[in-house]
Parts: sequence; C-alpha cells; structure tokens
Amino acid sequence: MLQEMRILMVGLDAAGKTTILYKLKLGEIVTTIPTIGFNVETVEYKNISFTVWDVGGQDKIRPLWRHYFQNTQGLIFVVDSNDRERVGEAREELMRMLAEDELRDAVLLVFANKQVIFCFFS
Repeated sequence: MLQEMRILMVGLDAAGKTTILYKLKLGEIVTTIPTIGFNVETVEYKNISFTVWDVGGQDKIRPLWRHYFQNTQGLIFVVDSNDRERVGEAREELMRMLAEDELRDAVLLVFANKQVIFCFFS
C-alpha cells in the first residue's frame, strides 16, 4: 500500500519548478512555458505517492500561494542559483511562507536549481 504525501513546490518565476516537476514525473527534460496557475502531477517513488503541486511564481500571483498551504506535508522552495539579483526577493518570499501557521509541520527543501559546473581541460 502506498503512503500518500502532498508536496507544494514554489519559488520565484523562472526558477525551474515546472522543469523539475516533469523531470521527476517523466524522467526527462521537457520544454515549458511560464505557469499561470498551477500544474499538479502524481509521482511514485519507492512506497510513496507524492502529489506535487507546482504553482506559478510571478509576483502578481504569489499571493495565491497561500490557497495551496492546507494539508501540505512537504514544501520545495526552488531558487535559481544563477539569479543573484533576486536572491533577496526569494528569501523574503520563503520567510513569509515559513511564518504561515498552515505550513508549520511541513518538511522544507530549498532546491538550488540551475547550478553551472565549469570544466576546464588542459
């Protein structure tokens, strides 16, 4: 019997949330467009069925994030590692969420996405 978990994945726009969701679901990178609203997929891993809610991150729709908080057991906060200019903005959004009572029992994963690895060959 599968254990079920509800996961909420949020972060600033263009952090890569939808790409991560479909990499988990399909095992491959898919072309995505900015999410207006949400994507939801079920991903099974070992004996757990994760329902992953990927919610759009544009500043105008961030106030809607709170509508997804209820019953969330895991929070994945995705940060674009290359977007140094918006790290402060991402931190503010994360801190705002962590203050929410509905998320107090949720497990948090901060996902540092888009890390570039440079290889130098002599």
